[in-house]
Amino acid sequence: MTEIIRQLINRYKRIHSMIEVLFGSKNAERVLIYIYSRQEGYAREIARFYDTDLKSIQNQLDKMEAAGILVSREAGRTRPFTFNPRYSLLTELKGLLEKAFSFYPMKLQEELVMDTSRHS
Repeated sequence: MTEIIRQLINRYKRIHSMIEVLFGSKNAERVLIYIYSRQEGYAREIARFYDTDLKSIQNQLDKMEAAGILVSREAGRTRPFTFNPRYSLLTELKGLLEKAFSFYPMKLQEELVMDTSRHS
């Protein structure tokens, strides 16, 4: 492994760790990054993407909606969430998420921005 790759991996791990601590949990970070990269998401889709517990993701979505960060709507049997355009720190939050996202491995970035509706 070259020194540059090792430095990039270490930098990613440090940034990832800081973001997780800032958001309170790994699943909180996952929810925000997922919605940041795809503009919306619902609990089952997010849990499936990260191969994690559905209830944990739903709890994070509900907590963020109660805090005014996210909003949801009914769409048939699903409840997609998006960022609340009235959230007072939305610009700053998206800036932080953009920076954090830039440190994710390229493969994960590509998977996150992929439009799954065209690949089903």
